[in-house]
Amino acid sequence: MAKSWRTRLIHTDARVPEGYRSLVPAVRRGSTTVFPSVAVASDHWDQHKIGYTYGLYGTPTTLELAARICELEGGTHTILAPGGQAAISLIDLALLQAGDHILIPENIYYPNRKLTTTLIARFGVTATFYPPGIGARISELIRENTRLVWTENPQSITMEVQDVPAIVAAAHARGVKVVLDNTWSAGVLFDAFEHGVDVTMQALTKYVGGHSDLLLGSITVRDAALYERLGAAQQAIGGNVSPDDCSLALRGLQTLAVRLAAVEKSALEVARWLADRPEVDRVMHPALQSCSGHELWKRDFLGSSGLFSILLNEGPTKEQVFAFVDGLKLFKVGYSWAGVTSLVMAYDFTEVPGEPDFDHRIVRLNIGLEETADLIADLEQALATLA
Repeated sequence: MAKSWRTRLIHTDARVPEGYRSLVPAVRRGSTTVFPSVAVASDHWDQHKIGYTYGLYGTPTTLELAARICELEGGTHTILAPGGQAAISLIDLALLQAGDHILIPENIYYPNRKLTTTLIARFGVTATFYPPGIGARISELIRENTRLVWTENPQSITMEVQDVPAIVAAAHARGVKVVLDNTWSAGVLFDAFEHGVDVTMQALTKYVGGHSDLLLGSITVRDAALYERLGAAQQAIGGNVSPDDCSLALRGLQTLAVRLAAVEKSALEVARWLADRPEVDRVMHPALQSCSGHELWKRDFLGSSGLFSILLNEGPTKEQVFAFVDGLKLFKVGYSWAGVTSLVMAYDFTEVPGEPDFDHRIVRLNIGLEETADLIADLEQALATLA
């Protein structure tokens, strides 16, 4: 059939050679999926079962990242979300209903707490916030309608390490599922499924992305029934991810091991140096013997990452603490973490529910890939402002 040049702009007969192979995964974008016939057209979300149906449920690029994360974490199914908080929300919305009860650590990632006390609460889900060090005694808080126990290991500001195996044993004895935010460990330094966790999530924004230029989250399970509930909920909510962001995360995976090794070494050196400083009350780094929870970390973890906090001595005002933070040159003031640039953030726990009584003295550090000696020198000159 002869076609106008205008039609050929859309329906082309041009061809390129077959057989191109590259080390870089192709970025496949698209909303509409074209079917060979109307008889086989489908809107099912599980494209692993019936083939590609719609861009919302993934392109080859997004499904490749999901498969790689699943392989890395030792799961059987992984679903991607537009960010870490989106992954947290999807878990709650998929696995809970009105009348259910959940258990949440008192010091949980604050957006998770806010989700629990606002949106989820409006839908008739109640929550009990438990001390993060509760361990097996969590059984005392489990009710007949308890459906999920959230864990975060370690917490991302005060770095408490949870006894996840003890919590899992107590929860499973009552038929309750356990969910883990495993972002600090990049999904690899703590083996969630080996320790009995049912659902593990992480913000791929952090170590998997690794360059502060994307927002993604992942949810990984081994149970097919949980996967079905999560997938059906994602379809209803419409939380699709960008193939471009997924391509950046696939790139980040290739250097994840060397980046984790580098930031672990540097962070430990900086943490030990800070532990000897007169301005510092304590260093909150699970890999330090002086840190509460170190024995649990030593038992359960394969290594440590680059995020930890310090508690300054009593005395400096909030303004002086802010001046110390602002006085840093290499550490940039910003939320998030796990990128190549070192970051710093000061927190005021005076009126923050669930957090220790550290008032305005806690400062969190993300160690990047700068020279360790330069980071220490930067901290030294800024600490001088507290004298």
